[in-house]
Amino acid sequence: MIDLHTHSAYSDGTQSPRELFEEAARAGITVLGLTDHDTVAGYEEAREAARETGVGLVTGIEISTRLHGKVVHLLGYLFDETEGITQHCIRVQEARVTRLKNMVDAMAEDRLITWDEVLAVAGSEATLGRPHIADALFKRGTISHRDEAFATYLSPRSPYYRDYWAPSLPEAINLIHDGGGVVIWAHPRADSRGGAHGWSAINEGIDLGIDGLEVDHRDNPAEDREKLARIVMKLGLVRTGSSDYHGSGKHNQLGEHTTSPDMLDRIAHKATMEVYYP
Repeated sequence: MIDLHTHSAYSDGTQSPRELFEEAARAGITVLGLTDHDTVAGYEEAREAARETGVGLVTGIEISTRLHGKVVHLLGYLFDETEGITQHCIRVQEARVTRLKNMVDAMAEDRLITWDEVLAVAGSEATLGRPHIADALFKRGTISHRDEAFATYLSPRSPYYRDYWAPSLPEAINLIHDGGGVVIWAHPRADSRGGAHGWSAINEGIDLGIDGLEVDHRDNPAEDREKLARIVMKLGLVRTGSSDYHGSGKHNQLGEHTTSPDMLDRIAHKATMEVYYP
């Protein structure tokens, strides 16, 4: 089984890369993609874990971008770690800290949470994001699961919500392509990710150079998956399927959706870097 979309504690997952790969091995995953949000910090530990577990590694990243004011999540695979990607990760890290601090400050006024509590659950290596506020709220006993926080305190409709900087979709596509990587539009019809994009927006992304679509994902409605599948087949794009696993942070389970070996071969053939097979 090939699962190309997972997160570790270096972003908003709840497991270290080693723990993630150990669980993947138990689940029968043969190749795992590590796609932490706007960071490549987990690669070294992931390579060590791949050697120890025998699970293949596809190095990747998930980048939050914007198209016509709406959020688009891109998955970038098997790229060189260029200066452009390094600077992007630094800028996002700084922007995320500022944004989250503003959100938590507003919550602190209502005695919901403190910044120290958020830092305590996030750890020193994580790329900070709203899930870490959710984890702190969970630890306090204010919510029963991360999903509850995103439906209430962390929702764009919440008075505590603050916007954040993100590169434009063309900028992010070029960033990955300049590093020799392959770009996939993640969960393109997910209502829970800033609102499902219209089909014209997806076509625009394809015209901008996206290499494929994450068709098989729990957040894409079933009827939309069928249409997405027809699009990738008609245009000769890469079709991926993934779990978007976050450990205990979300209900997603490893291997619940997978990518076919021939599609992984297409990604590997197009990309600069190679899949790491221990």
